[in-house]
Amino acid sequence: MSFTMQTPQRPLPGAFLATPAVSRYQSGPALQPPALRSNSSTSLRNDVPAGTVSAPAQSSAGALTQNLSKEMKPVERAARTINETLTQEMRYPELDSYVGQGISSDYDLPASSAWAPFQKVNMYDIPDKIFEQYNKAQVSTMMGLFAELNHAWISIDNALYLWDYTHPSPELIGFEDQPNTITAVKLVVPRAGVFVAAITHLLVVATTSDMFLVGLSCQAGSAGDKVVSLYQTRMQISNKGMDVNVIAGSAKTGRIFFSGKADNDVYELTYQQEERWFQNRCGKINHTTKGFTVLAPTFSFSSFGQKAPQEHVVQMVVDDTRNLLYTLSSRSTIRTFHIKANNTLDLVITRTLSGIFGNVAHMISRSDLLIPGTSIVSISPIPAQEASKLHLMATTSTGCRLFLSATASYGWSLGDNTSAPTSMQVQHVKFPPPELPGSGQPQQAPSNQLMGYSGSPSVNLQSKSLKPTRSAFRFSPGYFLCFVPKDPQAATDTLFLSSPDSGRIARPQDSSQLTRYSEFGTWLSLGSRAEDVGLASPAFYAASTPTGFGNELAVQYDKPVPEIVILTNTGVHTIRRRRLVDIFAAAIRYGGGDEGLEGEIKKFIRLYGRGETLATALAVACGQGSDVASDSRVARITDPEVLEYARKAFIEFGGKPILNENSVVDQTIPAVDNVRPSPRHEGLSLYISRLVRSIWKAPIIQESVTPLGGLAVAPTVKLSKIQDIQRELTKLQEFLNANKSFIDGLAGPEALGQARTKQDEVALQAEHRALHSLVLLISDIIEGISFVLVLFDERVDEIVLSLPDTIRQQVRQMNYEGLFCTSAGKDLAKELVKAIVNRNIANGSNVDTIAEALRRRCGSFCSADDVVIFKAQEQLKKASEAGSTSEFGRNLLNESLRLFQQVAASLSMEHLHGAVQQFAAMAFYAGAIQLALNVAKESDRGNRALTWIADGRPEQDPRKALFETRKRCYDMIHQVISVVDDVSSREPEKIDGLYTSTAKRRNEAYNVIDNSDDEVFQTDLYDWYLSQGWSERLLEVRSPYIITYLQRKSADDFAHADLLWKYYARTDRLYEAAAVQLQLAKSGFALPLEARIEYLSRAKANASTYSPGVARQSRQVMLHEVSDLLDVANIQDDLLHRLKADSRISPERKPQVVKELDGPILSLTELYNKYADPGSYFDLCLLIFQGADHRNPADISATWQSLLEQTHAETVERGEPQPYEAVAEQVRSLGGRLNLSESTFPLSTLVPMLERYALEYQRNVGPATWVLDTFLDLHVPFEPLLAVLEALFYNDEAPFQGRNRRIIAADVLYLVQRWYQSSARGGGGGGGGGAGTGAGGIGGAGGGRLFGGDAVAVGVAQTLAAVQQVLARGGGGEDAEAVELCQTLRVRIEQTLR
Repeated sequence: MSFTMQTPQRPLPGAFLATPAVSRYQSGPALQPPALRSNSSTSLRNDVPAGTVSAPAQSSAGALTQNLSKEMKPVERAARTINETLTQEMRYPELDSYVGQGISSDYDLPASSAWAPFQKVNMYDIPDKIFEQYNKAQVSTMMGLFAELNHAWISIDNALYLWDYTHPSPELIGFEDQPNTITAVKLVVPRAGVFVAAITHLLVVATTSDMFLVGLSCQAGSAGDKVVSLYQTRMQISNKGMDVNVIAGSAKTGRIFFSGKADNDVYELTYQQEERWFQNRCGKINHTTKGFTVLAPTFSFSSFGQKAPQEHVVQMVVDDTRNLLYTLSSRSTIRTFHIKANNTLDLVITRTLSGIFGNVAHMISRSDLLIPGTSIVSISPIPAQEASKLHLMATTSTGCRLFLSATASYGWSLGDNTSAPTSMQVQHVKFPPPELPGSGQPQQAPSNQLMGYSGSPSVNLQSKSLKPTRSAFRFSPGYFLCFVPKDPQAATDTLFLSSPDSGRIARPQDSSQLTRYSEFGTWLSLGSRAEDVGLASPAFYAASTPTGFGNELAVQYDKPVPEIVILTNTGVHTIRRRRLVDIFAAAIRYGGGDEGLEGEIKKFIRLYGRGETLATALAVACGQGSDVASDSRVARITDPEVLEYARKAFIEFGGKPILNENSVVDQTIPAVDNVRPSPRHEGLSLYISRLVRSIWKAPIIQESVTPLGGLAVAPTVKLSKIQDIQRELTKLQEFLNANKSFIDGLAGPEALGQARTKQDEVALQAEHRALHSLVLLISDIIEGISFVLVLFDERVDEIVLSLPDTIRQQVRQMNYEGLFCTSAGKDLAKELVKAIVNRNIANGSNVDTIAEALRRRCGSFCSADDVVIFKAQEQLKKASEAGSTSEFGRNLLNESLRLFQQVAASLSMEHLHGAVQQFAAMAFYAGAIQLALNVAKESDRGNRALTWIADGRPEQDPRKALFETRKRCYDMIHQVISVVDDVSSREPEKIDGLYTSTAKRRNEAYNVIDNSDDEVFQTDLYDWYLSQGWSERLLEVRSPYIITYLQRKSADDFAHADLLWKYYARTDRLYEAAAVQLQLAKSGFALPLEARIEYLSRAKANASTYSPGVARQSRQVMLHEVSDLLDVANIQDDLLHRLKADSRISPERKPQVVKELDGPILSLTELYNKYADPGSYFDLCLLIFQGADHRNPADISATWQSLLEQTHAETVERGEPQPYEAVAEQVRSLGGRLNLSESTFPLSTLVPMLERYALEYQRNVGPATWVLDTFLDLHVPFEPLLAVLEALFYNDEAPFQGRNRRIIAADVLYLVQRWYQSSARGGGGGGGGGAGTGAGGIGGAGGGRLFGGDAVAVGVAQTLAAVQQVLARGGGGEDAEAVELCQTLRVRIEQTLR
């Protein structure tokens, strides 16, 4: 337990406690203002340990601040919360406050590995090459670490080897240039200016004869590793007889100190770039024996008699923060040296072991751990940034830690480097942890324990858990490593590690007690002997002052995780410090069920408070937790169950806001200002503040001078760092967005419905205000970082130089907080934006890139409208200089228009008027019109001016002002149109068949006008056209608003009606186009029949096409009407052409007939009675029958008979082709046009008619099957054809009687064969088509049903039997083949049926 004794048991010798001086370092919790420890503050916390210091926003003082700034903007309120949180984090107690005068043994040794403060990450084997060299050793070997370089070293006799222990197969770097045995090796930082910049370190190598300085260069490798190279410096000194074993270096001054086993003196190795008078480049100075010089010989008296072993230095450490050098001798004497300038070193304090134990005797009566025989095994300096009073920690061979402070003659040595301390005393003793169960060591009796003050836990003075301690190390902020060889027979160490529990130190559970020195400890078995220990990560510090220095929680997301490297005789072990967020994630992962997990959460709340627990849970839910994977790689924890439980912990354990009704005194102060937000708000503010702490107060830029005298501007924080912050904030933003419905204060207005009382409602309102402010701040920070990244993508030095002096000074002083949260920061950002644009314009670069980047990445943070306007005006200027007629000039004009359009909403009338005038002056009429249209539309985005026009343009209406604003834009367009017309009227439209530039510009302008969708503009334009008397221009407009004009005029004018349907067609309103075309075809306009047919054809196509918004039934009705009328028109057109070519009509009569037919479409009755029937145009008569749905079989049969006779006669008269060919072609042609109608194309009539015609007129002239082929070519189905042929076959009527019956039988056989082949191919009972297989073949059976069904197949088989009998009577060769084919078909059919 750690406490500060208010009254020491005995006066401490050498401690000037009565010196009347007031310390400036009274920052311990016991001396903090009572407001932070008030009972009211702790009583209002939600499950927070008593005495916990909550965020300042939750104190009464914070409530008062809220009252005074109730008009504060949300982002400003959030910024204040972050500042208060950061301030509170900086109040973390300094080391002196909890490691004060007294004793303690307060350890927490968790049984669960999830709570272990350290974690073993990896173990790197020593390379085989080292063992090969080791086997050759003859005298001695030593090993050590250069942990900051990721390298280890080993000396084997006279050779020194280095290797990268993180590399799987490292390359050995050797130093073998001298013959003597190496006794000590140390890596130091060289003095500035002595070596070239590439030499980053010096290797000090001590041998039995000389000491060498070896230059070392460390560069970053391509794979992220560190590449080390050694260089000869030709610097060495002689050290014969000294047996140097200890070397130390000052990183601040580059000075090198050393000592040997021959004496107890401290030497310094001096070195310089060049030799000087009476001074070599390298020398040594003895700082303790002043009478000797570097030239004096060294004597050894060991041979003259037996004496006690020579006391010598065994450890030497440098504290650069206080300019002190500490040495530990072989007799446990600690000496303190003051490092002064001019290569001087003064011994100021010597403390023997007995003197140190004398100090301890004033604190405890007796302890077996601090008795004669106990020695000090190691010392570790405590830097001034970590503690103002404590200077040094010494570890005894029994594991006790002695914290020593040094004082000057006037009081504490408070880090004043110019003055040296004069005395040193023990300030605190930290005893070892309890002994391990089952260790075999006796347990301590109660009489050997001291009770702490105020009922604190007892201090165990007799624990031998760390006995014997072989070596120990301490790293800031208090990481303690103690190596204990538990088994003297085995050369192995057990490692004890401990670290301060910064969570409990920052928030003690009991405010009435002094802060305890709480530590978490753990044991690790190395299985080998430790040779050296180093810190691979940068030295820890959370602040540059003792107050706040050790706050590990504050920097757990901001700084690299500390990593300690331990070199043993078997390999290199890496130990990683586990952050609280890692412990929380591990506790969740290994908690053991929901009940165990809930217990872990409650344990966290009990130890660290609800706010800290929620901040940690939020971090884990956002993916901050990490663990060592199975492959020894540290990776982020992405286990969904862990993230989900962390999310639930943040939501379910978030607590509630509390209204402090006792604070509501003044009724003028809103009750919402007296609400303390929930611990969830505290956790969120803690997490945000820890993410941004490194940049919050940091300036954005830092200026420096280049070697050539120029200005260099660089970010104060690495861009990679702020990108990492932005990435983590984005994850946090996504988490809050995804879970806002579950979080009170972010769930929205519906959460107020859950409030039971007015007080609950007020508390929820305050919670929402607080959380919403933080959410907005997160968004602003993300966008602000994006702006900084955009800024540094440019040449920042040129941008800063281009700023006015006052603005430049403000930018130089601007920090990230100001940029994120203040209006002044946003104003400076706008100035930077302008400077960026100016620079890009001056360099001829594309400014649009940066403008788009600003709009895309941080649009709400700083608007780029002014930048775009400026760029557009600059493009206009460049276009006027380049000439508007050149291609480059036109490109500049188009670019200017594009930029103006981007900011049309914010473009003033002055800017618009100027731009339109300049565009028109450079003949960019289309651009001027387009820009005016864009500005008009943006000025009335709700289109309220259109509703004002629809309502009759009432006066005294606020919408009129919107119309007037748009009218000002339209008036500019009218002026441009007048200019266009005036210029184009003075120049020809074409020269040599090509459009002139003026004509092209005019067409571009009118295209913009016609394509505008601004109905208000179109209405105003038509009004202006009419006022100018330009009604014909309405027909040139390509706009849906012109339709009403054209519809009104199309009733009386064919040209307007024709234009109307074309407009409909161009706008894909095909149904309306078809309607207009149908009306034109039926109209009384003087249109030829060909034009009407064309209209009907177009109407049919348009009506057949889908039109949006038109019912299918409506299209079908129109399509039916158009199709019927088109059929009639086609018949009329056929009649017209027949009559024109008919020589029977007299020349006097023909024009009249042509005029009657080449006009309006007549009825079918009129066409038949007046023209088709009198003219004996039998094919047209049949078409008329079809169109009129005339179904009289006698008329149809007679007409077909007349058509056949007429065709035969005309063909015979002409002499070609064969009559049967003409007849067949006529049948095929009419069959297609009649659609094989049963009424006008009756098979029962046509088949017998053609069979008789073939028998009587064309016998043996053409193919025997031409009749059936004619019908099959029309795809007439087989079954009705067969039925007709069967009727002819069975009726046995003339002329198909006797031998002629075989003709029908052959046709039946041919048709059945074709049908069989078709059905065998899968055609079933479908129609014929194509030549198919000839009469000589049948074809194979297919997969379809034969003849479409079994019943039909049976009938066909029966018919074939009758046909076979008829054909068998013939007896000829052809008949025999037919009989065989018939028999084969029957067999096939019967087989299929079976």
